[in-house]
Amino acid sequence: MSASPVKLYTAEVLALATMLARWPLDPAMPHQGRARSQSCGSTLAVSLASDDSGRISTLGIGAQACAIGQASAAIFAQSACGLHRSDIARAATAIEVWLKEAGPLPEWPGFEVIAVAQAYPARHGAILLAWRAALDALP
Repeated sequence: MSASPVKLYTAEVLALATMLARWPLDPAMPHQGRARSQSCGSTLAVSLASDDSGRISTLGIGAQACAIGQASAAIFAQSACGLHRSDIARAATAIEVWLKEAGPLPEWPGFEVIAVAQAYPARHGAILLAWRAALDALP
């Protein structure tokens, strides 16, 4: 039996999706990245700046994604500043493992809000968009 769409799109998920306005995409930032979900066609672009040590200092996001993809991007944006590319890569790997039901819930703050989406394989690509776009952007 599949999970109900009503449970997937909770008030918390929809609230997160609307939060992306806090991080507008900025083409003037030095690092730009894009990602596209093969499963649903959602796309996401990121603009990033980093400090002298390579930590993300500022970010912007432009998403054409479902509410789960947008909520996931907001979860990413809330905690990405201060992280290195290697931190983003480790988190992306942990998310991929979790999506395959082969590992624990990723330790990214706020991720539990979209945990129910694990039961929806068509949303897996959208969940990973922000991490993949950031990896595309960062040197």
